[in-house]
Amino acid sequence: MAIIKPFKNIGPAAEMAKRVAAPPYDVMSREEAEAMVASNPCSFLRVQRAEVELPASVSPYHPDVYLRAAENLEHLLKKGILIKAAQECLYVYQLEAGGRTQTGLVICASVDDYLNGVIKKHEHTRRDKEQDRVNHVLYCNANTGPVLLFYREREDINDIISCWIENRSPLFDFIAEDDVMHRGWTIDDPDVVQVMVDRFKEVDCLYIADGHHRCEAAAKVGLMKREKGYTGGEEFNYFLGVAFPHSHLHIMDYNRVVQDLNGLSLNRFLDKVKEKFTLEEWQGEGPFRPGRKHTFGMFVGSRWYRLEAAPGSWDPDNAVECLDVAILQNNLLGPVLGINDPRNDRRIDFVGGIRGLEELERRVRDGMAAAFSLYPTSIEELMAVADAGEVMPPKSTWFEPKLRSGLFIHDLE
Repeated sequence: MAIIKPFKNIGPAAEMAKRVAAPPYDVMSREEAEAMVASNPCSFLRVQRAEVELPASVSPYHPDVYLRAAENLEHLLKKGILIKAAQECLYVYQLEAGGRTQTGLVICASVDDYLNGVIKKHEHTRRDKEQDRVNHVLYCNANTGPVLLFYREREDINDIISCWIENRSPLFDFIAEDDVMHRGWTIDDPDVVQVMVDRFKEVDCLYIADGHHRCEAAAKVGLMKREKGYTGGEEFNYFLGVAFPHSHLHIMDYNRVVQDLNGLSLNRFLDKVKEKFTLEEWQGEGPFRPGRKHTFGMFVGSRWYRLEAAPGSWDPDNAVECLDVAILQNNLLGPVLGINDPRNDRRIDFVGGIRGLEELERRVRDGMAAAFSLYPTSIEELMAVADAGEVMPPKSTWFEPKLRSGLFIHDLE
């Protein structure tokens, strides 16, 4: 049973939505964030990436960064750029890109559901990134970015959402600079809100798609605030999320580039690869994009190769080991290249599929030794891993399009 609740949203005035809405804080470099803020002082990056307003010598984890974030949030409210709703509501958030539409429900999800496993995760989190989000929530006293959640699709929930938005004007409607359409609607009828709350009580679980550190931070903040006493109804017992039917989400490939060949010559490296993969030079035009599971592209020595995992190189009954990201890690990146801890090894980097396979070629020509293209992890594979109580290898999924920050904010007061 999944517990959801409505909330008094803090969001932009309709005419300001496009200017306020910003990409997630963790998908860009500091330089990219600085450029966005310089060209748009209303950008919510002033809250999410407040370090861009401080000297470059200041660590992004310094208390002054979180203090500036809270000040900027308060400034946006005082200027009327952001407005807090008077009524608790649910919201619909729809994104459209590349001919695909995904429509989700903006909710407050339960910290207890996260703690007891009703909200399922599939990644480990890092202490430093957890603490960063904890500090950000505590200083701002708000969840300033939503967690991307999903559930096994239910037609009854789909029908309610579709019926609600069919003949109603959206709260906001704009096309962002990356050509993604963003629309939102307010569900302000208490009866419909209650129906949605009741429908989610019939949902067995919610899955985290993106935002594990935000989830963990929300739980930690909730537990900290509970130390002073609580009834269960306080806002800090809940966190901001957008819940989508599982079929609506789109996972792109998440590719790898490595810095060196672990002391091996190119020919010796290729011989080692052949021990666990069939290998053939790619004769097609352009980069090799895998068209099915267990095939991989490899760009090394100015050439693309097609790899296919040899039978017996993975356990088909293990939800994690049969993932392509795990097969590549367990049979090549670890044993051949010596990258045994991809989460912390600085010799490996990860490139989201949104950047294209040409980015892999560019990275190798700019000094990296090799790049690997992968077939995207499926949403069914993600659910199987989460249902088994396991975690995926790092950087297994890249969801597109990304939710924008600044459109929905959950005040913990």
